[in-house]
Amino acid sequence: MRFFALSVALSSVAVLMSPAAAFAQVPTMPAPAIGSTLTLADAIAVAKRSNPGFQTQLTTRRVADLTARTANAAFLPSINSSFNGSYRAGGQTVVNGITQGASSSTLSSGGSISAGLNLSAAQFSDRKASLKEKDIAETSIAAGEQSLRQQVTNQYIQVLQAQATAALQDTLLVTSAAQLNLAKAKLQVGTGIQLDVQQAEVADGRQRVAALQAHNSVDIEKIRLFALLGVAPVLSTQLQELTSTELPTMTLEQILATARKSNPTLETNRARVEQASYRVTSARRAYIPSFGINTSIGGNALRPTDPDIGINSQKASVPLRIASCQRSEEVRLKLGLDNAYAACSNIAFTAADEAALRDSYSGFPFNFTKNPLGFSVGLSLPIFNQFQREAGVQNAVIQRSNAENTVRQQEIQLTTDISIAWMQLTTSRQTVAQNELNVRTARLALTLSDQRYQLGLISLVDRITASNAFDQAESARISSIYDFQRAFAALEAAVGQPLR
Repeated sequence: MRFFALSVALSSVAVLMSPAAAFAQVPTMPAPAIGSTLTLADAIAVAKRSNPGFQTQLTTRRVADLTARTANAAFLPSINSSFNGSYRAGGQTVVNGITQGASSSTLSSGGSISAGLNLSAAQFSDRKASLKEKDIAETSIAAGEQSLRQQVTNQYIQVLQAQATAALQDTLLVTSAAQLNLAKAKLQVGTGIQLDVQQAEVADGRQRVAALQAHNSVDIEKIRLFALLGVAPVLSTQLQELTSTELPTMTLEQILATARKSNPTLETNRARVEQASYRVTSARRAYIPSFGINTSIGGNALRPTDPDIGINSQKASVPLRIASCQRSEEVRLKLGLDNAYAACSNIAFTAADEAALRDSYSGFPFNFTKNPLGFSVGLSLPIFNQFQREAGVQNAVIQRSNAENTVRQQEIQLTTDISIAWMQLTTSRQTVAQNELNVRTARLALTLSDQRYQLGLISLVDRITASNAFDQAESARISSIYDFQRAFAALEAAVGQPLR
């Protein structure tokens, strides 16, 4: 009877301890609802829409558009307007012995509109340099997008690896629980010892801690992923597994050629070289004269604070005007010239004159008396400006040389990074294959140790040793798989575009 009970217990535990059964006993998450699964492509798309750093980088496109608009507007005339007003208290002022001023306080206003256009040969190359900002902005955004893609991919892989590790720990937890049950069963039927039970309890306790920490790591890595995406974390979201461990279809030479042609960072540096060349041309064109044309139109309005003072002054000046006219005509009469002495008595300040004067005051402050329209055209060429033009040319040439050196350095670095990334990728692929072989061997050894332990041919310590060997092999396999994915992402980042 005792033998029958022991056989049943051993059979049950053996089933639980087999690797396939152990994986089957792992607690599974309920099927995710629609929209609760996140793919890598979806994660990258969300990051492009919501990552604050990338959104900030996108504003460089708007800045470049404004720069281009300003560069084109440099060939249009500038238009300015002005308006002013003033008050002068009544009173007399002596200037160089001459009394000036008015008895009444006066208000005055004035306005003008001016337009001007200044052109130089340097403006044409400056415009081309400014328009290059759009190309630089676009390639910089593409480089930022690729950098964001790599960050999201690496963190996505980190979550997947944490999930795979947690699943492995769950599997080992089932195995350790099965070992504990087996040890207790053997002790019950008298074929085991208490020491084996205690060792199994310690191993099971350690495995429970490892599983708890592994699941906590999954949540932590998910929070980091969602922070990178720029959205609130949803820990229930499931990530789609990256199963492919195939190498790119292109050869290393083809990958290098693609990167030299379309790497965003390299394209940005090349655009800066072109921009620097335009700056050199602009600096050299400072020796060519610049042309300018300007025009303006404006006027003024005046009104005394007390219009009656001006009107009374005009009335009081009538006798003086008549006397002045008569003296002038008397001189002409004595000289035998035609004169209009009789007409002098017709001088008067009529009601119509008074009405016209009052009407002119009523137009203040916007009914201006217009000033004559004027134009000015000129050419300007600095003859000597403390060697500023020469220094400007040399600085522009140095900037272009630096930009060219940056491109050459980037090309060398690009070749180096891609070559290293390719070597790491191929090595990672070989490591995955070897670790898969190691896992198969360790699983076979674990199965054999299960059978020998059930037959009492080995101790529980030997069984735990075989289980640990399988744990290490499976952990190495998981790490190698995701190391391969990281190496692939590193190669894509070096190339500057996706390769799958």
